Amino acid sequence: MSGRVTAVSSNGEYSFTKPNRDSVRLLAGLGVEGDVHAGVTVKHRSRVAQDPTQPNLRQIHLIHEELFAEVGGEGFKVAPGELGENITTRGIDLLGLPVGTLLRIGDAAVLEVTGLRNPCLQIDNFQDGLLKQVVRRDEAGNIVRKAGIMSIVREGGVVRPGDTIEIELPTGPHRPLDRV
Repeated sequence: MSGRVTAVSSNGEYSFTKPNRDSVRLLAGLGVEGDVHAGVTVKHRSRVAQDPTQPNLRQIHLIHEELFAEVGGEGFKVAPGELGENITTRGIDLLGLPVGTLLRIGDAAVLEVTGLRNPCLQIDNFQDGLLKQVVRRDEAGNIVRKAGIMSIVREGGVVRPGDTIEIELPTGPHRPLDRV
């Protein structure tokens, strides 16, 4: 299985959206160089308030570009970086990957998938009603989160739009993604 990077984004200041870049440098164990969410311990404000010593399992946020078309069909206009992701992808069922999946991007970077992004109310502040498009309940009443996945950087490297993404599934029983 493989896919492509369609956009890369980062921001050195707290902001919901992240501007697109020509490239980003991923730093092993930290995240995107210069991004406000990079670090060994949690950087997301809600997580820091709970326990600032927690490990940062949300170093890199990835969203599948196909989500933008899906919400576009409901009247929302979303572009890469606008939901705060660092890497926008095409051609990969990100939400269907198990915990521990490795994503080999470009020449050197390797990410390890840690879980699902837990969409927050800031999404509705960005576009009213969008939150209901990216988090809902299925027929059985289970919460379905569609706002991308989170990962940590195992091996650093430069990532650019157009880079290939190779998927390496973990061995053994696969654990489905849950929020991190």
